[in-house]
Amino acid sequence: MSESLKGTVALVTGASSGIGEATARSLAAQGAKVALVARRVERIEKLAQEIAGHGHTALAIEGDVTDQEQAIAAVERTVSDFDRLDIIVNNAGVMLLGPMKDAPTDEWDNMIDVNLKGMLYVTHAALPHLHQAAESSDRKVADIVNISSVAGRVPNAGAAVYNLTKHGVGAMSEALRQEVSRDHVRMTIIEPGAVSTELVDHNRDGVREQVQKRFDSMTRLEAHDIADAIEYAVTRPAHVSINEILIRPTEQP
Repeated sequence: MSESLKGTVALVTGASSGIGEATARSLAAQGAKVALVARRVERIEKLAQEIAGHGHTALAIEGDVTDQEQAIAAVERTVSDFDRLDIIVNNAGVMLLGPMKDAPTDEWDNMIDVNLKGMLYVTHAALPHLHQAAESSDRKVADIVNISSVAGRVPNAGAAVYNLTKHGVGAMSEALRQEVSRDHVRMTIIEPGAVSTELVDHNRDGVREQVQKRFDSMTRLEAHDIADAIEYAVTRPAHVSINEILIRPTEQP
């Protein structure tokens, strides 16, 4: 397999499981040095060792992207260790569902903090480095990949605040694309449908079983299906920008 990202550095948030873990493996296999950012440090340290065992390079960075200082520190640690930053994948996210009536509002705060503020903090800290990479690299381009959801397109009862955050991801991403595209920084939004990850497990009792039942009625996507799309987007020639990819299980309505 050719290493189309050789010489690049990628930072992946939420890298301790699911789409983030699969993406880190995929980008490393293409030759990128990968910074793994997550709160569960034991998991990302194990992943970094596995990536190294396949002859690639990974750095585990314990960090909570909802804290701006930690988000900045993760970006700066990446650049300090690897001398550059070419790709960020804002994957960290939570999906806490259920009717708004009687909902615990701390769940809303959690989704807004992770899905929106975390993405904003990491992107803001990374932008100067991405601009520099686009100017100086042989690729002549840098990439921001934001993980949204089909919920960023289609509102559903029981997902009002999750819909809010994912519509926000889409709006922010398109606005930023217009700001940075002439500087050869590409913006890609990935919108997965139902994926077999831990996302459902974080819901409260009662809601979790309802969501699981709905998802169990179809063959869900796997995390590597989304990682494949991310890899495709960031390995296009510099003049090609894949702005948006919606990926659903074939059976999902």
